[in-house]
Amino acid sequence: MTPARSAIAALFDGMAATYDDLEPWYEHLYAVLHAILSAEIGPAPAAGGRALDAGCGTGLQTRLLADRAWRAHGTDISAGLLLIARDRLPDAELTFATVEALPYRDGSFDVVVCCGSTLSFVDDPGRALAEFGRVLRPGGRLFLEAEHRPSLDLAWALASGLTHNALGYDVPLRQAWHALVARKSVRVPYPGYGMLNLFTRRDLDDMLKAAGLVTRRAWGVHSITNVIPSTRLHRTRLSRPLGALYRVLRRLDTALAPTRAGRALANSLVLLAERAQSSA
Repeated sequence: MTPARSAIAALFDGMAATYDDLEPWYEHLYAVLHAILSAEIGPAPAAGGRALDAGCGTGLQTRLLADRAWRAHGTDISAGLLLIARDRLPDAELTFATVEALPYRDGSFDVVVCCGSTLSFVDDPGRALAEFGRVLRPGGRLFLEAEHRPSLDLAWALASGLTHNALGYDVPLRQAWHALVARKSVRVPYPGYGMLNLFTRRDLDDMLKAAGLVTRRAWGVHSITNVIPSTRLHRTRLSRPLGALYRVLRRLDTALAPTRAGRALANSLVLLAERAQSSA
């Protein structure tokens, strides 16, 4: 049974032709993500292993897994993105499916990867994480990237609201203030993407625990780079002075990624979790 076409699927189908034209914001995010993923997941064991890229898009992480000898699988709800992924990775097993109802047996995978803020777009994040836990074998690992609350970027959203949307965040002032000071996960709009889930670290850990997963390590991405409003980095090109500043901030942000400060201020949290071993 395939998922019904949703507004999110339509959104990403519309982006398919330009999805891989990474803006400066995404260039940095994926550079850091892929470096961490390569170091933490590494190559498949000699006996082989199965890895799932949940919310695979055009296959950026799927290809990275396949290049490291994992038997790569991927799912996505965007037919347009999957078409590109299938052309790029003809040997990967790619399936049209939602992460909230994965079409796999229990314990099917050694690794599940979920990046590209996939969790921020789903209606029921807890259910998606429960599905990741279900399809992982005992001892299997989940590599997760998710939008974080709080972050410096929410302060820019508030500033935008105070200045009649001068920074282009399109977030009402009251909503921006609530998102900045709330003690729990929130949903806020972002230009061009609709409503996004922003997760607190505590809420993510609680949902992972409920899914039978234990967080082992954490990183933060886009912490110090957030001194530049993200709306200024979601552009094809940066001016020469802003580009020079951003290159310096990227180096600092990469160094901060594994630190407490980097995690606390990050726009994106990256978590490595493990499926609990059976009591037997």
